Amino acid sequence: MSKFSETSLSDSKILIADDNVQNCELLDAYLATEDYEIGFAYDGEQTLEQVSEFAPDLILLDIMMPKLSGYEVCQKIKSDSKTRSIPILMVTALNEKNDIEKAVQAGCDDFLTKPVNQLELKTRVRSLLRVRHLTNERDRLLAYLAEVEKSGQETNTSDS
Repeated sequence: MSKFSETSLSDSKILIADDNVQNCELLDAYLATEDYEIGFAYDGEQTLEQVSEFAPDLILLDIMMPKLSGYEVCQKIKSDSKTRSIPILMVTALNEKNDIEKAVQAGCDDFLTKPVNQLELKTRVRSLLRVRHLTNERDRLLAYLAEVEKSGQETNTSDS
């Protein structure tokens, strides 16, 4: 059985990136009962800074933001090997088919349109965080197995 549990989800860090303070406050209020650590960014450049400083497990990202759009932010995060595994949930008032396609092409993991339904938000956040934590656990196990294999090969070499 995995050490992963719903309890570990509550230790998660979520970055809410939206240039509208009221939208940030609403998303924060919707997630308040979940005990997540929440960070905020109010433009595209600040979002990228917060990704480095805050190290979120999930990003709720608006598309229409100053300095860099959500599309640009998403592309930068997904093109960096250090941050590409952070799930991105685009939260936006845009809901045309080409907006969704553009978000997916930029690398987003899921998409929610405003006005956001609280149950849908919480369900998608929980699902994306589960994937994030399972991916982290898998990566730790693979690194451990590689280390075990390496030390086993060194032992075999020294026995020869």
